[in-house]
Amino acid sequence: MKILSLQDLEKIRRSAQSTLELREKSQEDRSEEPSGLAVGTKHMQILVCGGTGCMASESRLLAENLRKSVLDNNIADKVEVVTTGCFGFCEKGPIVKIIPDNTFYTQVKPEDAAEIVTEHIIGGRRITRLLYVNPETGKTVSDSKHMDFYRKQMRIALRNCGLINPEDIQEYIGLNGYFSLADCILQKTPEEVIDIVKRSGLRGRGGGGFPTGLKWELTHRQQADEKYVVCNADEGDPGAFMDRSIMEGDPNSIIEAMAICGYAIGASNGLIYIRAEYPLAIHRLQVAIGQAREYGLLGKHILGSNFSFDITIRYGAGAFVCGEETALIHSMEGRRGEPTLKPPYPAEHGYRGKPTNVNNVETFANIPAIFLRGPEWFSSIGTEKSKGTKVFALAGKINNVGLIEVPMGTNLHEVIYEIGGGIKDGKKFKAVQTGGPSGGCLTEKHLDLPIDYDNLTAAGSMMGSGGMIVMDQDDCMVAVARFYLDFTVGESCGKCVPCRIGNKRLLETLTKITEGRGTMEDLSKLKSLGKVIKDTALCGLGQTSPNPVLSTLDNFYDEYVEHVTEKTCRAKQCKAMMSYFINIEACTGCHLCARNCPADAIVGEPRKPHTIIPDKCIKCGMCMSRCKFDAITII
Repeated sequence: MKILSLQDLEKIRRSAQSTLELREKSQEDRSEEPSGLAVGTKHMQILVCGGTGCMASESRLLAENLRKSVLDNNIADKVEVVTTGCFGFCEKGPIVKIIPDNTFYTQVKPEDAAEIVTEHIIGGRRITRLLYVNPETGKTVSDSKHMDFYRKQMRIALRNCGLINPEDIQEYIGLNGYFSLADCILQKTPEEVIDIVKRSGLRGRGGGGFPTGLKWELTHRQQADEKYVVCNADEGDPGAFMDRSIMEGDPNSIIEAMAICGYAIGASNGLIYIRAEYPLAIHRLQVAIGQAREYGLLGKHILGSNFSFDITIRYGAGAFVCGEETALIHSMEGRRGEPTLKPPYPAEHGYRGKPTNVNNVETFANIPAIFLRGPEWFSSIGTEKSKGTKVFALAGKINNVGLIEVPMGTNLHEVIYEIGGGIKDGKKFKAVQTGGPSGGCLTEKHLDLPIDYDNLTAAGSMMGSGGMIVMDQDDCMVAVARFYLDFTVGESCGKCVPCRIGNKRLLETLTKITEGRGTMEDLSKLKSLGKVIKDTALCGLGQTSPNPVLSTLDNFYDEYVEHVTEKTCRAKQCKAMMSYFINIEACTGCHLCARNCPADAIVGEPRKPHTIIPDKCIKCGMCMSRCKFDAITII
């Protein structure tokens, strides 16, 4: 390990900046016509998305094919192929971006690589079929800055994702990486560092929204021979992939922020608790930690100072409850992942009984930017009580599925209809679940609601870590509440009675309603029991678990009543309340439905209308999906 000086760090930055200059310009609201190497362009870069979503669609092979084609055309001295982190627009991946003209190609396949090199890189001609098409105008858009998906975004936590190679520390340094750490340990006292974080107004992005600077200050005040910094990377919400993408695309920002926190609170050891289901994030963290040690940015006497700090990775087995900080700490200690009553808080008595500061990935990702641009800059973004931006994983029945980052205070309508592109297939918006399994379902009346911690809580939901799942007219809200509660029941550690037994009773009652056996008394029971669980459960998992039930009761009470009194599900999602029916006028007797029915519930002679035997039908929907004549309906 070598110990770098500040001058050494500056030399690396200057050296890397020449490579990154063109990419930094691509962040501006500009685009150019491609010129290509044939007419004198000196240097070009091909950025390929290397996030998990695009990797699953063969972006690794795409990058390999691009490099091969560059070599085959003898232009390796002028063209660089760079694998980056997630661009965010997952719906249109794999994504390729050409620098310097900022051309943004979508849904690129490995077999497109040779054409990109010969046509665009060498010939200077955009490949129209790979460009994004604006669904409203039908026109192609060549630059991401002019896409509705990106137009209203503001990237702070995601600032380097899709811009740098996450496995090259020099690229991170080239964008002022580790200079915030250098400034803190060489120019500022721990108290001054904490004051800057407090003045920024940054609140914890893991769900609780506790002021980050105050948490650091509480840990700093503790007297102990050893303290710890913990990064909570146990992202377990269904449909959430914010933290994973940050770790995959910009792991050094987490390392730098943890070191800054270590200096501020007086800790020399950091731990990243990450679920083992994130192999790519783990790999890139390991690479980044190894490079940081090699450059002397982790370890003893960082940048020649008296400050020493190192990081190790601990793996979680996928228990949702271990996202709660005390359960997480117990898991890292090799004990059962159960929460404990607070106080004492981890700041007083945490890992191995020592003062411990726990922040999640997104919280840490904001820290270096705050020190580079100042706390006043950060606090000028967002709302009065919720500063900065928030990363959301936008998923569900929405056109533009992906990872977004918007200023706090952006309303739900802007997120769903402008950034998200509206509801799929032109269907009607019904609800959006924010905050994951612990959040609530918000409706059309909430679309103008500015997104921040307090507004979401007042509306019966919560910020959570940033999952945002959109639902349309075909979703049954009773079934949705049951789905989330089923998840929570399965993930409960079982330590406290309200969560272990109370949620089980809630789930049984919801199951009874979705099966057509519910009563009006059950609806009263759901509300009263849900409130008791919120007031009496031990940890955040139990205290927020009734939110999906209570919010759907408040906003979709008429659906619950229909399930109970009319024994019908308007969305046709509750199997016990639906039947499949063949329209004899539309049925041609092709026999395709009968051949694919796993229960042999469809009978009929060839070329004559068929019928479904209700007692044998298992309501799997296979017949409807196979029918080419729209002859099968649900009643």
